[in-house]
Amino acid sequence: MPGARYGSRRQQLRSGTGDENSTKVLLVGLDLGTEPDFDHSMEELKSLAEAACKEVVGIITQRSGEVNKAFYIGTGKVAEARDFAVQCGAEEVVFDNTLSPSQMRNLGKELGLPVMDRTNLILDIFAIRAKSKEAKLQVEAARLQYILPRLVGMRENLSRQGGTGGSMSNRGAGETKLELDRRKIEHRISELKKELEDLNQARETMRKKRTQSRIPKVALIGYTNAGKSTIMNRMVDRYGDNKEKTVLEEDMLFATLDTSVRCIQPQGEGLEENRPFFLSDTVGFIHKLPHGLVKAFHSTLEEVENADLLLHVADCSDPYCKEHMKTTQETLAELHAGEIPVITVYNKADKSGEEFPYPQIVGDNKIYISAKEPDSIALLADMILEKVYSDFVSAEFLIPYEKGNVVSYFMEHGQIISQKYQEMGTLLCTKCHKADRDKYRQFLV
Repeated sequence: MPGARYGSRRQQLRSGTGDENSTKVLLVGLDLGTEPDFDHSMEELKSLAEAACKEVVGIITQRSGEVNKAFYIGTGKVAEARDFAVQCGAEEVVFDNTLSPSQMRNLGKELGLPVMDRTNLILDIFAIRAKSKEAKLQVEAARLQYILPRLVGMRENLSRQGGTGGSMSNRGAGETKLELDRRKIEHRISELKKELEDLNQARETMRKKRTQSRIPKVALIGYTNAGKSTIMNRMVDRYGDNKEKTVLEEDMLFATLDTSVRCIQPQGEGLEENRPFFLSDTVGFIHKLPHGLVKAFHSTLEEVENADLLLHVADCSDPYCKEHMKTTQETLAELHAGEIPVITVYNKADKSGEEFPYPQIVGDNKIYISAKEPDSIALLADMILEKVYSDFVSAEFLIPYEKGNVVSYFMEHGQIISQKYQEMGTLLCTKCHKADRDKYRQFLV
């Protein structure tokens, strides 16, 4: 029978730490037995609610063999949730999965409270965190795409604007409120797509300039709150061309949404000069990340698709580290970025409780670090340089004096080992990209 209960659990939370202005919410989860760790999913839902500035006052779960098509959970559990919401003083009910429009409508009527699902909750967080114009437009577009099929039942007044008393005499003179809302949303989505296309063109122009420069591109990816922004900031502090260009760094889910790109120029003992790389910090991933958000943020996530190297940052102190890494890998596959070389960066090694020393490189593509410690950042920079400059070769060029632009090119895009002025031109001993060596093969010595 749909919604039949095989077991359930509920928990009332009374921490007293919530903000007086925060919305009190009841969390509801359905355990179908298909998730590796349902309890972790509910804990993550609680963290998401807190990140959305909501106070969790209760948690109720059901174990069932199937989803109830009308209410998602069983009808008996709906009644239990309604009573429990009153007991907890909940003002909203949040479900740990995406609800269909009809399920959301039916639950709203039965519970007598606003109903949200996990997707809606993540959209709320993104709306709070969005700072740049592009991020705000992307979040708005994703939110409207989510709302569009759920308009029915979202408004109490969906009566006709034209016609009276059921008479058909005015049929066609007016439209339903639902149709007007849908038309407005579709028009706004079209406007947002146009604005995002314009912004994407500007971003693409900047991306092409970085590609033409031959400077390698490295992208930070990983589960939300794994430490990507901390790594970015420590790199900028130590090697950045502008120490003030740091990004928001907080111990919370989805602290940053905007993709930030910084030029990193490692220098110091044992490091060769003029070997910069671009480092980009991208939006974090999460279990059950709504497909609409991945699609909406596709233009900024193109930094991942166009990278020469990915730094997959994982929190090795988290007991669910392996599951989080799997989620990231699945999202990368969705972005068609699964073939790009990857360094797995196990961050927060200082909190993992393991006995092995850090920073430490393991094999060819793994490193254990604590992003807040300088030695870890230095070793990670060494590893990045070794990977991204593997296509660079030593070459000698004798460049005629009238080709001064070629000398300038190598000074900007390669490493100059030595420079001598001879009768026939400038003798450069360089370390440059293979493509540049081939391009200026005519000047090779």
